[in-house]
Amino acid sequence: MNEPRSQPVPIVTDADVERVVRRDYGPAHADDVLALLLTYGAESWQREAPRVRLAILRLAGGDIEHLRRELDVAKRDYRDVLLGAEYLSYGALTLRTPHPSPDDAQRAIAADWGAYQEWLRR
Repeated sequence: MNEPRSQPVPIVTDADVERVVRRDYGPAHADDVLALLLTYGAESWQREAPRVRLAILRLAGGDIEHLRRELDVAKRDYRDVLLGAEYLSYGALTLRTPHPSPDDAQRAIAADWGAYQEWLRR
């Protein structure tokens, strides 16, 4: 049996955030969405701002009201949006089976990483 590899962690930039905002919200709403997203990361305890902002964007799926709700979640605990945006399959697996087999864990990790990369590169 293979040991599961560790979860990949996306390395993203503010330029990635801006590109996704323009892609998902269009030029008419991009400035407003970017201004909303900038409210995450303003406090010293709000970590990994570009990564969390992208997670918010992924979960919001182009819906501004949903973006606002995810932004509020991130401001309370950024890990909640990271789990939903980056590790959904793995999180669901470990909820069902607290100690999944290494093969099941590896499949979930690969599925999550592939889905994230596909979304980001659209």
